This record gives sequence, structure tokens and C-alpha cells, in this order.
Amino acid sequence: MAEPSGVVTGTEPASGRSQVPLVVEASAPEGYEAFRLEQRGIELIPEQERPMRPSGLFWMWAGAIWNVEFLVYGALVVSFGLSFWQAVAAILVGNTVYGFLGLASLPGPETGTTAFMVSRAAFGRNGNRAPSLFNWLTQLGFEIEGIVLVVLVVKTMFNHEGASLGTGGKAAVIVAAVLVQFIMPFLGHATITKVLRYLSFVFIVVFAVMAALVVPHAHPTHLHQHTSWLYWTTGLVLIVSAGGLGWTENAADYSRYLPRSTPKARTFWAATLGGAVPSVLLELLGATAYLVSPKVTSATGLPSAFASWFFWPFLVLALPQLFAINTLDMYSSGVTLQAIGLRLKRWGCIVVDTVICGAVTALVIFKGSFYTDLSGFLDYIVVWLGPWFGIFLVDYLLRRGRYDARSLAARRGGVYWRNNGFNWKALVALALGMFAAMMWTDAAYYVPSYTSPLSNHTHGADLSWLLGLVVAGLTYYLLSRSSVPQEQGTSVGPAGSGQLPAH
Repeated sequence: MAEPSGVVTGTEPASGRSQVPLVVEASAPEGYEAFRLEQRGIELIPEQERPMRPSGLFWMWAGAIWNVEFLVYGALVVSFGLSFWQAVAAILVGNTVYGFLGLASLPGPETGTTAFMVSRAAFGRNGNRAPSLFNWLTQLGFEIEGIVLVVLVVKTMFNHEGASLGTGGKAAVIVAAVLVQFIMPFLGHATITKVLRYLSFVFIVVFAVMAALVVPHAHPTHLHQHTSWLYWTTGLVLIVSAGGLGWTENAADYSRYLPRSTPKARTFWAATLGGAVPSVLLELLGATAYLVSPKVTSATGLPSAFASWFFWPFLVLALPQLFAINTLDMYSSGVTLQAIGLRLKRWGCIVVDTVICGAVTALVIFKGSFYTDLSGFLDYIVVWLGPWFGIFLVDYLLRRGRYDARSLAARRGGVYWRNNGFNWKALVALALGMFAAMMWTDAAYYVPSYTSPLSNHTHGADLSWLLGLVVAGLTYYLLSRSSVPQEQGTSVGPAGSGQLPAH
């Protein structure tokens, strides 16, 4: 049977296994230009189409994270019962995990493809569908969070003027919000990078104004609360999952437009500092704002910590901030749907995602208890995310950062095909890591409520993200320490070249 147009075939080299046909989707060269529709999805990005620089990666992450959501996260940590200084410690320690974002960005320039295409190296093409599905649900959750906050901000604007946003009004705002949110992810990587770079400059100025308004009125000694340092780990989980660990599954989606020759240290620090610096500053400001007004545990309550004249400037600027951070999630969810196997163009996946996001947002808006659900969501996503990243990182280290790009893009066959597209070693490691994470989770205040045995025995501690990561990573290492290095000798083309041979 003739292969479909745009497909390259070959044979996996002999390696003690039976030879398997390699079927790889080829792609025609496409330009990389802001405000034009990006045609690329999960396919390999050729070297000549990678104009991004590490400074662009830094400002992209900074533009997304200079955001009202991170003010809320800082306030939420204090609201858990922590003292101000315990919250500061959680924020500083938790944001060191942005180093994970830096590490997860390294395979992007090496392969020229997305995070959950690179994840096929560890899990196999078919085995990778499970963590890809978890990731899509996680991205969808963050998208819904952002759109819900947009609706709540608009509702607060109406309430401030003595007007009411009824059911019809809320529905109209949801529709308008998802349509606006659709634009940048639809246009793609170049547009996102450019817009977020310039938005970051505006947001830095706004942050400076907010700090000047809040800090003089905040007095940590006025907050008479303190909790166990074991319970402090629950606040730490929120910072880790909303920050460095929570962005690892997006990392390569954006770094893949860096040239392969980009020094790894520059890629690492661009992503790490681009995320960590604004996250630390905003969460510290959020924790400080809680001292002025406990209402700041919600985005719509944040203006209560500022001077009255700042109400409208703050909320008007909050809207583009929320759309900016949601853009990264929606773009990544689109390419993740492709990695799962949905046979649509990247922009088609964005359309699907937009419709689902709008429908679920409506359910959340009319159901209520958003902030409780948000805290629970952030606590539970680390159950799969920590183990996945542990496997992803160990696999990267075992391969010494080198991948066979053609095999990552293969529909079948190639180095990573293994047992009908499944690598059971990685799937077993993921399952054990998730089980371990659930054994040290404290979600007693969320829905569904759950407190694990280890959390019960450690007075409410929650180290789910760390235990899941270590158990999954160690299990994968023990099962794969000999087989993965052997795979490096069976590559079908230049490792990480991102190039496909001619027909």
C-alpha cells in the first residue's frame, strides 16, 4: 500500500529486536512571524525556522507570570493559617522549583518539538497517551480558572457601580471571554512570545505601583496566627504546583523554537528566572496584601488592599493579565491533544479546547465555591505531575540529553516504539509514583476531601509532589538504567536534528 503524502518511511536499525517500519509525518517549511497563523503543531521544527533567543524565552515567561493569579496564590498561603513569615518561607522555598521549569525546557531546542512529544521517549507513543491526557485535563483546569476569574472581575466591576450581572450577563461575559482568549493561542507561538514580551513591561510598572500602595500599610506583627511547620507543607504544595513544577509540562512547547546550538545554561536560566522572579515578587506582595485585607484571597477582593482610586486601573489591567497566562495553557493543551492522537491541525485543537473550556466555565460559574475548588485542583494535580516529571527528568539524564527526533515524530516504529508503542517500565513507574503521592496528600479542606495515611501520621504534612517525583524517578531509573543507554545506539538519524530526509 502506498504511504500517504507527506510521510517518510524507513526501517529501525537492527538492535537485537525485530525490524519495525518507521512512519514519520514530514512537514513543509513554514514561516515564523507574529500575528500570522502558525501552521506548525507537534511536528519537528527545522533549524532554519527557529529564530527565538533565550531573552525571548525569559520575557515570555515573565509576561505570563506578572499576573494577578500569583498575587492570589501568595494571599491563599497566608489564609491557610500560616504566619506571614511562614508564608514568606513557603514562597521562597517553593519557587526554587522553577529550576524544574529550566530543566524541562532543555529538550525543546534539542528536538524541535513539544513536551509531550519528547515524553514519548520514556513512555512510548501509545503509552504516552495516559500522561498526555492527564496534562490536557490539567491545562484545561488552568484555562477554566483564568476564564472564571475574568468573569468574576467583570462582575466586581458591575457591583462597584451598583449594577448586577445576572444569569444572561454572566453567560455573555463567558462567551466574550472565551472568544478573546481564543485569539493568541490560535495565532500561535510567535504572536504569544511577542505580545507577552511587551505586556511584561507594562505589568512590571503596575506591580511597582501596587507595592508602593500596599507595603506601607502592612504590619506582619498584626497577624496573630501560626501553624505547625508540618502543616506549612500544604502551603508549599500550592506554591510548587502553581509555579515551577506546574509549568514543566509546558516548558518544551515554548523552548522548541530556540536553535539547537543554544547553550543549555542560557536556556535553563532564561526559563528559570523568567518564571521565578515575578512569581516570588508577586506572591510576596499577595501575602503582604493579606495583612491589609484578608479579602485578597480572591482576585475580586484584591482591590480592597489598595487605595480606592486604584480600583479601576487595577481591575482593567487584571483582564489582559488573566488572558496572558491563559494563553500559555491553551496553546499547550492544543499541542497536547495532538500528542494524544487527535488528527486535527494545531489551530483545530484550539477550537475544540475553546468550546470545552467555555462549557465547563459556565458550570463552575453557576455552581459556586470556586476558590475551594481551585485550591483542591492545585493540590491534586501534583499527584500525576510530580511522578511524570521525575520520569521525564531521569529519562533525559539517562540519554544525556540526546533524542532521536525522527522516532519521536513517528506514527509507528522507531527507537521508542518498543512493545506496540508502550514502555511498561515508565507506566509502572508512573503508577507507583502516583500511588506514593496519594499516600502523602492532605486535601482535607477540598472537594473531594481526602487525607492520606502519611499525612495523618505527620500532623497534616503534605509532601505528595516530592514523594511522587522521587518514587517514580527512582523506579524508572532502576528499571531502565541499562535499556535506555542501549537505545542511544539504535538511532535512525542525527539525534535531535529536527530534520527529516527528503522523499
